[in-house]
Amino acid sequence: MEYPADQALLTRLRAGEQKAYRELVATYQGAMRAVAFAIVGSRNSDEVVQDAWLAVVRNLDGFQGRSSLKTWLLTITANTAKTRLKGNRREVLLDDIPSPHGSIGDERFSADGHWLLAPHAWHHDSPEALLTEDELRECLEKTLGSLSEMQGSVLHLREREGMELEEICNLLQVSLSNVRVLLHRARLKVFATLEHFEETGQC
Repeated sequence: MEYPADQALLTRLRAGEQKAYRELVATYQGAMRAVAFAIVGSRNSDEVVQDAWLAVVRNLDGFQGRSSLKTWLLTITANTAKTRLKGNRREVLLDDIPSPHGSIGDERFSADGHWLLAPHAWHHDSPEALLTEDELRECLEKTLGSLSEMQGSVLHLREREGMELEEICNLLQVSLSNVRVLLHRARLKVFATLEHFEETGQC
């Protein structure tokens, strides 16, 4: 499969264009960190990402484009993280820290994770809503920060990076059912935060 956008960027990277390297980092750093978080945890994730970037630079000329550039970068990151673990797989814990607002029943959501019945009506155009946008953003960031490393990573890779569940499974070496549970629980906590904020105006 051809990846024209990747080829254009690769040509610039191989020519040593610094702007191309900045674009590469800006585009993929978040996803690489999410993969590293999932495998080694927060303590070593930054070192893993740094080591992965060094490996990328060293092997750039050898990249043959059999996968997308993104897949190649994330595979290098995953392999670097696994090497850091020295073969000791982290155990995935499904019983994570509970949401600060309790839980919302699964019956509130459809199979794809969306609301069956939406939370209380949002009024995006009111002055009050505009004033609370920053507060809500901070509240959501706090909730995202409270997720377990695996939950946060799976949510990031799925929702922000748009990766398929099977791709996430392959990168993190976690079963499909486990990824689904992690993603579902992360979404529940985010939805609970949204509903609590709408009802009370507080985080």
